[in-house]
Amino acid sequence: MRRQLAVALHDVEPRTFARCKEIRSWLEERDVQRVTLLVIPAADLHPIGSRAPALASWLRGRVAWGDTVAQHGLAHAASRPAHWPRNLLASWQGAGAAEFPGLDAQDTARRVQTGRRLLAEIGLDPRGFVAPGYAYTQALRRELRSSFQWFAELRCVQFGQRPRLRSPALCLGASTSLKRRLSPAYVRFAANRDVNELMRLDVHPADFDLRGHVATIEAVLAGARMREPVTYDQLLN
Repeated sequence: MRRQLAVALHDVEPRTFARCKEIRSWLEERDVQRVTLLVIPAADLHPIGSRAPALASWLRGRVAWGDTVAQHGLAHAASRPAHWPRNLLASWQGAGAAEFPGLDAQDTARRVQTGRRLLAEIGLDPRGFVAPGYAYTQALRRELRSSFQWFAELRCVQFGQRPRLRSPALCLGASTSLKRRLSPAYVRFAANRDVNELMRLDVHPADFDLRGHVATIEAVLAGARMREPVTYDQLLN
């Protein structure tokens, strides 16, 4: 069985650019040669190209070196609250970052398509998508199946008409004190018991503000050192 490790670096946008560069170098020092970079096309509704040409250049360079870019919503911020009780789940999933719950099909499609156009304007052509906070809706799933070759959910990766790949994401939480306290132990436990062909590890810029999160990521990578680092695009092959 070919055992693989897919690391996704979330929340890549102008405000996190310096930290993301540091994290990418940190991962490379730990033999993670392939990373999927989840790019927010318009954080604060400002297009990434006009706001951060240096970030756009860095992303193109990373793709040239073998990394993959995936679209991470449009603005990575909720614009309209969902109805109860969906709003409770959205709040837990991504706090204020759960962008798509509460949107109708038309607004969902517009945000997805606008984000993809903004990435195309800086020379990026993402094949995949990850919803902020893994907060999906049926309208979003329908749009993604017709627009992208893959999209990653919390417990699986979807590939259009192909069978989904079951693999839970190992994801640390930093948005609440409870998540900050409990998620490192959970991620270590889940990583030690992960016997799937594919292990998914999520890394957020905010993780590197917390010593326990960094130590947990390092421990997971050490335990996965015999796995082959891959991007999500490579899972299509």
